[in-house]
Formats: sequence, C-alpha cells, structure tokens
Amino acid sequence: MAKPGFNHVGPRGRAAIVHGIRTPFVKSGTVFKHLSALELGKAAVAELVQRAAIDPVHIERLVFGAVIADPQAPNIAREIVLAAGLPRSIDAYSVSRACATSTQALVDAAQGIIAGDIDVAVVGGAESLSRVPITVSDNLADALMTANAAKDPIAKAKAFLDLGARDLLPKAPAIKEVSTGMSMGESAEKMAKENGITRAAQDAFAYNSHKKAAAAWEKGVYDDEVMHVLLGRDYGQAVVKDGIVRPDSSLEKLASLPPVFDRNYGSVTAGSSSPLTDGAAALLVMSEERARELGVEPLAYVRSWAFTALDPSWQLLQGPAFAAPKALARAGLSLDDLTLVDMHEAFAAQVLSNLLGFASKDFSDRYRGGLKPLGKVPDEKLNIYGGSVSLGHPFGATGARQALTMSRELSRRGRGSALITQCAAGGLGAALVLER
Repeated sequence: MAKPGFNHVGPRGRAAIVHGIRTPFVKSGTVFKHLSALELGKAAVAELVQRAAIDPVHIERLVFGAVIADPQAPNIAREIVLAAGLPRSIDAYSVSRACATSTQALVDAAQGIIAGDIDVAVVGGAESLSRVPITVSDNLADALMTANAAKDPIAKAKAFLDLGARDLLPKAPAIKEVSTGMSMGESAEKMAKENGITRAAQDAFAYNSHKKAAAAWEKGVYDDEVMHVLLGRDYGQAVVKDGIVRPDSSLEKLASLPPVFDRNYGSVTAGSSSPLTDGAAALLVMSEERARELGVEPLAYVRSWAFTALDPSWQLLQGPAFAAPKALARAGLSLDDLTLVDMHEAFAAQVLSNLLGFASKDFSDRYRGGLKPLGKVPDEKLNIYGGSVSLGHPFGATGARQALTMSRELSRRGRGSALITQCAAGGLGAALVLER
C-alpha cells in the first residue's frame, strides 16, 4: 500500500508514460555543435508526436527544461510548441532543477493529471553545451549600458575610455556552485575521499557502464528509443547512435588516465566522469483513462516521487541517498521489492557514494536519524543498460532519458517497478518510482 496521504491516483486514474524518444547523446563540440537546445528539443518533440501517432489537439500541456537557459528563448517549452508546429493553444512552461530538470517536468505533468487538471502532456528536456551563452565582463556591461543611454556619439565613446584589455574578454559560464565555488568534479573528488571510494572501484564502475551500454546498443535496446537526427543543409548526414559509448573501453585504458580535479592526490578522471553532452529527450504522458479512450497501451505508471536538499558544502551529490527512501516509502515499497534501479551517473564516485549511503547503517544513523538503511542494490538490478558515464549527460534531458529506458524495460518485462534517481547542483536530490 502507498503511504497514507500520498495520492498517485487521480479522478481519471494514474499518470502513464505511453511513449518517448530521445536524440542520440553526443559529446559537446562535435556533430551537434551547431544545434541549440531549442532545436534539439523541437526535433525530439516533433518526432515523439509523429511516432506516437497522436493528434496534437489532444495535448494540453508541454513542460520542458534546459539547465543552461538561452537568453533569447528563456521559456524553451513555449518556443518548442511554436517551432514544432503544434497547436498554439497548448499551455507550455519551463522548469529548471539542474540535473533533475526533466524529472521535475515529468512530476509536474503527473501532478496535473492526478489533480484532474489535464489528461495529456509532453515533457522532457534538452541541453546544448556546445552553444552556451557567452557573457561580457561587469565593466564592459556597465559601459555598454552607459553608452546606450548616452545622447551623442562623443558621450557614447567616453563610456568605454576606462576599460582595460581584460574587460573585453568574454565570460563563459562556469559549472561551479555559487555557494561553495567548487565544481561538480571537485565535489565528486571530495566525496570519494570522505567515503573511501578508491580509484580502482571508480574505474571498474566506469568500465562496466561502457560495457553495459555497448551491449545494449548491440542487442537493439536503444534502437526504438533513439531517433535519427539529420544534419546539413541537404540533410546529408544522419546521427543515429550515441557518440560517447566506448565498446573498446578497458580497465587498463581507464587506469592510465590522470586525475582531473586533484592532479596530485585525486582519483576522479575523465573516464569516470560523465562528459559534457548535447541532446534532448521527450515523453508523452496521459491519464490512465485517456490512454484507454485513445487505445494507447501505457509503458509504465508514475507511482511516487521525492525531492530533497542538503548542504552543498557537505557532500554535494549525495541527494539520492535521501530522496530514494522518501520515494520508496511513499510508494509503500522496499528496495527488495524493486525490479530495477537506475541511478544517474554524474561520476562513478558519486554513484558509489550513494550506494554506500543506501546500504550503510552508520550513514543512516549519522545522517538519516537512525532510520533503517535501504540496503545493498544488487548488481544485476543497477543501471542495466549503462548510464551517464557511458551514454552522456545533457543536463536537462537525463531524467527523461532514464524514465524512457526504464518504462520501456518494464513494458518488455510485463510487470515490475523501477527506482530512478538523480543528484543535482545545489545539493539537490530526486527520486522517481515507476510501476507496471
């Protein structure tokens, strides 16, 4: 039984994931370098609607997100509706929860369905880390504003007289915590040291991630999940597969890589980290009753979710160890009840730290008020088709990618439940339970 007071069934039934699609995930600065997050998101949503064979008139809401927002299109959700040629009457808004952004989009739609507010929604996220907004220095910005307000050419020119060469340099966004000044990788390195996560364990995890992702592609698991993206003026180039999976990965190659974030004493390398990635993912979500009316077979249902937060200066990426217990309690499930567990792999050190938090009595005693530990996740249930280390991590799209793969796997199996988690910037954690 679900926890009393947590309702996952609305007046028209549960929220069902009925279809989904994603672009290939590719390393930033490569084949998608000329595509914006909006263009990637539009491509995924348009393909989703076409493949689902749903009349767009049934879509009532589109919830979408990109972590690195485009100043020219801050509400990417609404721009996707307009760019993809969907009915302009579709309500659309954007969400941002760092690496859990598209999980938030899915939860928002599920809440709307459970509340009886909507019946059909498209959700997802996109990221182009090839085309991040480049800003100017504060001094140059002040000069530009002063010049803009000036009344004559001489006054406009005077606004720039005090600028130095350094003031003219562009500023790229930094992937660092504002509150701590530490990057994600530095935080992962800190967690590895504090939790005793060895270099060998991280390399082994990364190796297995690539091995499982390569096997999944070989078996055709991703064939129907990943669309083809046509590029070029004459669409002469097609991107059809993820570009980050390394079938030839080996422990020897991973062991040869130098540490990145602490070059002297560190253990986190490029090989055990998720790379900067471009891509998009989208899901079609319906109320159980509307799916029945339209003759659509659900892949999986949303059973529960939870979001948590912790002090970023402690262990920034440890959020899943706190969000997962809440989501499972709300679903009335234990870890043993689960068929699958899919944990976002920001870094191998982060996953291994959270798995330790799941299983450790000491961790639960110290940080979860003495509650019973969730337990150890069996290897055969964890990230069975790889994860962000091997597949890539477009920040805004990862949650939808995970939900898509897990819902399709539950559909293939005909029954079961899956726990999906993400760590996120700001010390945030997210967890989602799907059932079939």
